[in-house]
Amino acid sequence: MKRKGFPADFLWGVATSSFQIEGAYDQDGRGESIWDRFAATPGRVADGSNARVACDHYHRWREDIELMRELGVGAYRFSIAWPRIVPGGTGPVNEAGLDFYEALVDRLLEVGIKPFVTLYHWDLPQVLEDRGGWSNRDTAAAFVEYSTHVVKRLGDRVSSWVTHNEPWCIATLGYEKGAHAPGWEDPERALRAAHHVLLSHGWTNEMIRSYAPAAQVGIVLNLTPSMPASESAADVDAARWFDGQFNRWFLDPLLRGSYPADSVQDRIQQGHLPDDGLSFVRAGDLKAIARPLDFLGVNYYTRAVLHTDGEGKPESIVTAPQDELTDMGWELYPQGLHDLLVRLDREYDCPPIYITENGAAYSDGPDDAGRVRDTRRVEYLRTHLAATQRAMAAGVDVRGYFAWSLLDNFEWGHGIAKRFGLYWIDYASQQRIAKDSAFWYRDFIQANTTAQGAM
Repeated sequence: MKRKGFPADFLWGVATSSFQIEGAYDQDGRGESIWDRFAATPGRVADGSNARVACDHYHRWREDIELMRELGVGAYRFSIAWPRIVPGGTGPVNEAGLDFYEALVDRLLEVGIKPFVTLYHWDLPQVLEDRGGWSNRDTAAAFVEYSTHVVKRLGDRVSSWVTHNEPWCIATLGYEKGAHAPGWEDPERALRAAHHVLLSHGWTNEMIRSYAPAAQVGIVLNLTPSMPASESAADVDAARWFDGQFNRWFLDPLLRGSYPADSVQDRIQQGHLPDDGLSFVRAGDLKAIARPLDFLGVNYYTRAVLHTDGEGKPESIVTAPQDELTDMGWELYPQGLHDLLVRLDREYDCPPIYITENGAAYSDGPDDAGRVRDTRRVEYLRTHLAATQRAMAAGVDVRGYFAWSLLDNFEWGHGIAKRFGLYWIDYASQQRIAKDSAFWYRDFIQANTTAQGAM
C-alpha cells in the first residue's frame, strides 16, 4: 500500500540515556548513583554485568556522533547524569561534568543535529537516596537545583527539554516492585515517589521557562494500552485497573490536574494508601504539575492484556505466540501505538507528541561476514512507523520519532544481554557495527526527508 511520506519538518532521531552508555563511572568528579549501587549488589542484575564501562560513550562520544551523521538523523535525545553535575545531590557543582555535556551539545549543533535533552533518566545521586530518595519531598527541590545548573549552562543552545523519563518506572519498578534501583518493595513509598517526581517536573517546567523562555518543555511517559483478555466484566475491570495505575496515574495529573479517582480507590482497597488517600499531596501541588506542556514524549513498546486470576486479582498475561515476542518477552503489536496516539488526541487536551522511544530487543549478532541481519528489528520499526503514520492521517499531531536505541547498551536489570541498538557493540573491544536496521532507518529517513518517499 502506497502512503504519503511524513511531513518535511518531521523530526527523525535516536535516543540513549547517560547511565546506559557513558561508563566512566568514577572519572572527572562523577558521584555514585543509585544504579551504581544497585548494579554492584549481587543478584540485582540478571547477567551480573554493570555499567562501569558500558559503551564508553564518555570517551567515544565524537565517534558516536559520526554514527548519527551516517544515519542522517536530525535530533539526538540523550540524558544528563545528575551525579556528574552535582555529585553530592545538592551543593557544589562539578564543572567537569557540565564541560562534557557542553562539548557534546556544541558538536551536535556543529553537524546539524538538534540536542533533545532529558534531565533525569533514573541515575539519582546515591546520597539523596540515603535521605529517602524520591519518596522524600526534598528530592523534588534538589532536582530543580541540579536542573537549574544545567539549564543556565546549556539553555542558550538547547531548545528542547525533557524533565523526566518514565515516572512509572522510577516509582513502580524502583520503589514498589524492587526490580530497578533503589530496589524498594513498598507501594506507599512508591506513590509518594511518583508524586514527588511529577512535582519536580512542574517546578522545573517553570524554572526552564524563566531561564530559557523560548525553549520547549515536556515530559516522557511510557504508555501501554490495556486490553481485556475476554469480554467478561471481570477482565474488563482488570483492564481498567491496569490503565489507571499504569497510564492515567500520570496522564491525569499532568493533563487534567488531578489523580484518577477510581485508581485512588483501587490503591486504598489494595492497602497501598491509607483511608485518607493522597495525604502527601499539598495545596498547589497539582496546579504546579499541570502547568502547560509544549510537548508530550511517548515511549511505546507493546500492549498489556489483562484478565482476572483465580483469586480475583488483575493479572497481565501474554497471549501472542513465542515467535511474535521480542527478547524482552514483549509482544510485537504496532496497532497499539496507533490506538494509543489516537486515544491521547481524543481523550486529553494533549500537546504535540514526540515518540521518544520505540524499538525492540533482539540478540542478532555479526555473521561470518560481519553483517548483523536483524530483520525482525527492521520489521518492528517499519510496522510501528506505519502505525504512527496512520495515527497522523487520523489527525494526531506527532512531530517526531526517536528510535531506541542508537547503541546496544546496559539494559538495567537485564544487564548487557538485551540488545536494542541500531549498532551492535562488542563490549570487549568497543567496536560499533551497523546492523541492517541502521541501514534501513538511514534509507527510510532519507526517503522521507528528501523525496517525501512512500513506505
